[in-house]
Amino acid sequence: MSVKSRAEQRERRHRRVRAHVAGTAARPRLNIFRSLLHIYAQVIDDGAGATLASASTVDVELKAQMAGKKKAEQAKLVGLAVAQRAKAKGLTQVVFDRGGYKYHGRVKALADGAREGGLEF
Repeated sequence: MSVKSRAEQRERRHRRVRAHVAGTAARPRLNIFRSLLHIYAQVIDDGAGATLASASTVDVELKAQMAGKKKAEQAKLVGLAVAQRAKAKGLTQVVFDRGGYKYHGRVKALADGAREGGLEF
């Protein structure tokens, strides 16, 4: 029995989810990547292989709002920002891809922020 690292386990879960979840031009995929310090969100059209909108805690525009906030609050701001940028491109419906992470904490906060911003999933 081989012991898998947490990252390898997450990668396997993500591949399993991606077998069923794909973004189209009409309903792109809202993908999340979470590191220890930051969280990133992208709206992706898998058919064209293109990122349509993105936001993260390292964005220059969002940096000022992030100061002094907890990571879950920062994730919610990222969700609002990615929703705003997607709506500017005319996108309202997306497929949520949690990236192999539990739907909990920062991932849930980002999803709630995106819903608040007007995305439907």
